[in-house]
Amino acid sequence: MKTNSRKGCAAPAACAFFMNRRKERETVFQLLFETEFHSDMTPSAVYLNAAAAREIEETPYIHDTYFGVMEKKEEADALISQFSRRWKLSRMAVVTRNLLRLAAYEMTWGGVPPKAAINEALEIAKIYDDDAAPAFINGILNQIAREKGLLADAVQKTDGENAQ
Repeated sequence: MKTNSRKGCAAPAACAFFMNRRKERETVFQLLFETEFHSDMTPSAVYLNAAAAREIEETPYIHDTYFGVMEKKEEADALISQFSRRWKLSRMAVVTRNLLRLAAYEMTWGGVPPKAAINEALEIAKIYDDDAAPAFINGILNQIAREKGLLADAVQKTDGENAQ
């Protein structure tokens, strides 16, 4: 059976879901990015202005994820800061910072499987961020996922390997 270029998308409906979710996730990222430049506005005002100006499709995912990230922003920032020891959030590129917030929120509080949240953040980074950003983002998000117990170690050691 021939599959779509997206891995695991043999059915057109499944591919449409993934592509729609990617577009929704990208919209949330854009809203977060925009929020950084409108500190004088509430998240609700940013959301409503963006929805009207860009005719954003108002889906439950976009609404809930954007406001969820904004609600958990301080907690997400603390997680990110814990694993970006040499980089303060304020020194990170706005794109990088908001992709980290989005993915940290999704996998920690949003119910998105960590591998999916991380992969989607990396794909968006390839479009909007510089060439070095995906590796940086991947490293931080993997550490967060491991710290939260969301990812199993890549290599499972046998009992014999553990005894040294």
